[in-house]
Amino acid sequence: MYSICSEASFDAAHFLKGYHGKCSNIHGHRWRVLITVSSDRLSRSGQEYGMLCDFGSLKQALSGAAGRFDHTLIYERDSLKPATVSALEEEGFSLTAVPFRPTAENFAKYFYDALTRAGYPVSESVVYETPNNCAKYTETSFSGHSEKKRGIIKL
Repeated sequence: MYSICSEASFDAAHFLKGYHGKCSNIHGHRWRVLITVSSDRLSRSGQEYGMLCDFGSLKQALSGAAGRFDHTLIYERDSLKPATVSALEEEGFSLTAVPFRPTAENFAKYFYDALTRAGYPVSESVVYETPNNCAKYTETSFSGHSEKKRGIIKL
């Protein structure tokens, strides 16, 4: 199996509505996104001969997907009052509404789907919210996940 990776980053703020802890308040991160694409074969002709795909085009696609969030306040749609959104926009703040809770886990799935829709054979998407904490998304499922999460191991 051949794999190549590309990375992009963006600076953005978010908050988690309904969360009981400090992440319920607006705070910012330098988000890092790593995309891995994989295939069991390389291109046999054309400009991409001997390549899985062109690094430049992969990087451009990933940068485009990540760039829409750079220097914005990312919020889950309908988690702010319409008057709050209007007031922030009136002040000139850049806001990005997303249809999911803006967690690293949901962003990992978001970037996986975005690059897959762009035609890349994505095998893994990793999103770092901090230098030491990341979330990964792959299409691999793990049976018994909920039991293991609670510390119960089925034999």
